[in-house]
Amino acid sequence: MLKGLYGVTDSQLLPDDRILMEAVEQALMGGMKVLQYRDKSLDREKRLRQASTLRVLCHNYGALFIINDDIELAAESEADGVHLGQQDESVDSARKRLGDYAIIGVSCEGSLDLAHTAVEEGANYIAFGRFFPSRTKPDAKPAELSLLPSAKEVFKVPVVAIGGITVDNAPQLIEAGTDMVAVVHNLFASADIRTRARSFTELFNQE
Repeated sequence: MLKGLYGVTDSQLLPDDRILMEAVEQALMGGMKVLQYRDKSLDREKRLRQASTLRVLCHNYGALFIINDDIELAAESEADGVHLGQQDESVDSARKRLGDYAIIGVSCEGSLDLAHTAVEEGANYIAFGRFFPSRTKPDAKPAELSLLPSAKEVFKVPVVAIGGITVDNAPQLIEAGTDMVAVVHNLFASADIRTRARSFTELFNQE
C-alpha cells in the first residue's frame, strides 16, 4: 500500500474547508495513495473537523490518511497513523497512544543513522529529504540521492522521498529506489490537480 504518490496538505495553499476537500478529492481521483494532513495552526476545532472529514474522504478512495506531528489529533480523528519529525514525540509514545496497527512514519532528514534508530523503534516507513530546493521548508538540509539505494538495501520498510519534488525530477528518485514521493506544491498548487496526481502515479506504473 505504501507505494506511489504521497500528498501533503498546506494550509496556505488550501486555506478553507471547501478548497481543501476539493483539492484532496481531485488528487485522490488522480491516484494519490497517502495523504498527510499538515496544519500548524492552533485552531484545534478546525484541525479536528478537517482531519475527520479528510479521513472519510481518503478511505472512500482506498487511500491512507496520516497526521503530521500530532499524535493526539491522529487518535481523535481516527487517522491511519502519524508522521513524526526529529523534534517531535517518540515512535514509542505514538505506538502506545495509537496502537499496533497505526502507521508511524519518521523524517530521517539525510541520515541513515537516524533511519536505523527510527526502524529499531518500530517506524513503519522512513522519509528522507530534502532532495531539491523546497518552498515548504527552504531551510531544510539537502539529502544525497545515493541515500535512497543505500536505505533500500539496509531497511525492509518503505522509503519516502520529500523536498521540492516535481513530475520532472521524481523519475530519478523512483529510479534510485524510493517507494513514495511526498509532494506539496507541485501537486496542490497545480492548475489541474487530478491530472498532476495522475502524472505522478503513472511514473510508478512505468517501473
